[in-house]
Amino acid sequence: MYELVVEAQFSAAHQLRGYKGKCENMHGHNWRVQISVSAERLNEIGLAIDFHELKILANEVISTLDHSVLNETFPFTEINPSSENIAKWLYDSIKKKMPNGNVRLSAITVWEAESSSATYYE
Repeated sequence: MYELVVEAQFSAAHQLRGYKGKCENMHGHNWRVQISVSAERLNEIGLAIDFHELKILANEVISTLDHSVLNETFPFTEINPSSENIAKWLYDSIKKKMPNGNVRLSAITVWEAESSSATYYE
């Protein structure tokens, strides 16, 4: 089994509704996103998927969050824009764009700070 990882970033503000503490106030992060995919076999030239293609696919989704107020961006108008919820939403959104075939989305990890992350996988 092969596992490949690419990273992307976006900057966005958010506030956690119902949270008691500093994070209930509007604040921003430079978010880092790790996209992990797996494949059982390689293609005829020895690749599971081209890193460039995977980055383009991921950035199509991630770019919708860049320089936004997450609380004003669907689905975070309805659910809290926590790192956990962002990771799941990115997973679901990127999974829909994955090409059919050998490669499958394994996990999404969202870093809101250098020492704090949340990972979603099925």
